[in-house]
Amino acid sequence: MAADVVRAGYGTPFKEVARLLAEHRISGLPVVDDDEKVLGVISETDLMARQAEAPGPSGPRRLFRRPRWTPGSRARQARAHARTAGQLMSRPAITVHGDASAVEAARVMAHHRVERLPVVDDEERLVGIVTRRDLLQVFLRPDAEIRQAIRDDVLGRALGLPPDAVDVDVHEGVVILTGQLERRVDASTAVEMCRQTDGVVAVVDHLTYRFDDPRLSPEEPALHGLPYYWQRGP
Repeated sequence: MAADVVRAGYGTPFKEVARLLAEHRISGLPVVDDDEKVLGVISETDLMARQAEAPGPSGPRRLFRRPRWTPGSRARQARAHARTAGQLMSRPAITVHGDASAVEAARVMAHHRVERLPVVDDEERLVGIVTRRDLLQVFLRPDAEIRQAIRDDVLGRALGLPPDAVDVDVHEGVVILTGQLERRVDASTAVEMCRQTDGVVAVVDHLTYRFDDPRLSPEEPALHGLPYYWQRGP
């Protein structure tokens, strides 16, 4: 994410918002309150929509007709007369927390069809912003770096497995896992955590397991944190 975020306040004038977008060569920015909490987001599309809805300086006069008010028409009417960032912004803001993975952020963007995500802390205060371009850069992560991250962070630290417990192969971001673990839940957890690793495009699961415990789920692995040789038993 970018930590130095160009932002606007609720009362920032329309022209100042346009100047910020042009000066910093960005297509959108978050709107925050006095406590740095994100209220909404403004994009170039919002500015263009405002101008499109605003009445022109001249034109053919129309006979008065009572408008048919709908939620959409009311919003467009309000936007046409917007003078500040708070009146113009799209809300509620779609945000992501700082501990979310790049994969999770990409899913949020795709689901909500947005091009940028303000990043917030536990108190919903703005700490950064991530864009589609930032996320695309993640998928340029070298295969060797992805493999090392999976071996160290997923298999080693998270699951407590020895280096030779699982064979990890990565090609063009596709991770292939081969080996045998003690329980089905261990295999499921390994696969899911690999999917959440930055730069991973897909995971091919060739893992097997000695014991199948249907009472456990990947979110609740038994003996979590115990060394692998303790789990094997005699």
